[in-house]
Amino acid sequence: MNIRDKKFYPWLVVALLAVVSLLNYLDRQMLATMRPYMMEDIEALRDIANFGRLMAIFLWVYAFMSPLSGVIADRINRKWLIIFSLMIWSGVTLLMGCTYDIHHMYILRGIMGVSEAFYIPAALSLVADYHNGHTRSIAVGALTSGIYLGQAIGGFGATLSAFASWQFTFQSFGLLGLVYAVILAVLLHEKKGHSAAAPAAAGKSKSGKSAIWMLLRHTALWVMLFYFAALNLPGWVTKNWMPTMISDNLGMKMDIVGPMWTVTLAMSSFAGVFLGGWISDRWVKKTVRGRIFTSAAGLGMIIPALVLLLFSGQLWMILAGGIVFGIGFGMYDTNNMPIICQFFPSRSRATCYGIMNFVGIAAGALITEVLGYAMEGGYQTSVFVAMIAAVAVSAILELRFMRPHTLDMTDEYLNDLAIEEQA
Repeated sequence: MNIRDKKFYPWLVVALLAVVSLLNYLDRQMLATMRPYMMEDIEALRDIANFGRLMAIFLWVYAFMSPLSGVIADRINRKWLIIFSLMIWSGVTLLMGCTYDIHHMYILRGIMGVSEAFYIPAALSLVADYHNGHTRSIAVGALTSGIYLGQAIGGFGATLSAFASWQFTFQSFGLLGLVYAVILAVLLHEKKGHSAAAPAAAGKSKSGKSAIWMLLRHTALWVMLFYFAALNLPGWVTKNWMPTMISDNLGMKMDIVGPMWTVTLAMSSFAGVFLGGWISDRWVKKTVRGRIFTSAAGLGMIIPALVLLLFSGQLWMILAGGIVFGIGFGMYDTNNMPIICQFFPSRSRATCYGIMNFVGIAAGALITEVLGYAMEGGYQTSVFVAMIAAVAVSAILELRFMRPHTLDMTDEYLNDLAIEEQA
């Protein structure tokens, strides 16, 4: 019997991809805490605006590649797409430890943005296909937990750089990813029927363009796009700028602040994805909107968390804000793909998430640059207030307009609806 026919295999897929998720966020995120050590060798990084651009270029490239990556993931073997993506961004991470030119780093971060954009839509849709019952949210939560573990370990980039060097930090984690890609090639398998069904589905929709047009005509997508963008604003601020803001405002060393903040935020998000998955998988047994309500509850927690981060000058209150933010963000994050599954069939889910990623990451790239200038000009309070307002509107829109009719949208369900409408 093939290993993918075993009963445990859907959970093995989750475990395998959770490690890739860890490497995905670790490799992109550890840069946020390593500036004090890198700028000793790269003078251009002494300018905080240059550092903001270095972080933002990854996000802009990642954003613009996301719609294409989703379309491709819906049409080809997702196993090899994931493996090749992992190999490329791991190679880039290794090379980051070998360059001292800021322009070369811009190029490498851009290539990382291309490669990493192909991972998340493919991984989420693959896990959603393996878990199509009441385990979907908790399975996606377990996959997503790797992201937050990677974020937490990424916070130790500064610590490892202080102990060894920033070059060693990049090179060691890049090599680790290349080795894991070999393991993944042996153990990971595509869901049966995906590669064969995708061309047929593409034939039904005539083209990728018409498939995207079908998505864009759906009200649910526009609501998801809005709250995905709104949540990525504070999401990327907390990842990219909070360590610097805490270090500057409280006069603490980055090798202490980096791990402290990233571990606090990441581990609370780690708890949030499992809490949100557990609640959601049980709530949908009582109402088809259970995942919507769980997601909206997470959005609601973000608002007081941002208030704490904005108006507190004490470390314990900032960390409390980080805990509330992380739990709320995790509850929201773990339900995104399961909610997509309630509105769109399997053949368009990666495409849908790719479009959402484009909007959300573009918002993250924008806020990463804007907050850098706001900190120089002293008007960061206005930026935080705007983010709070956007999150509040998101929760209202989600509760008002997100009204699914099924837990798992399928082509058969769509056909039944079309027959009912014709009758």
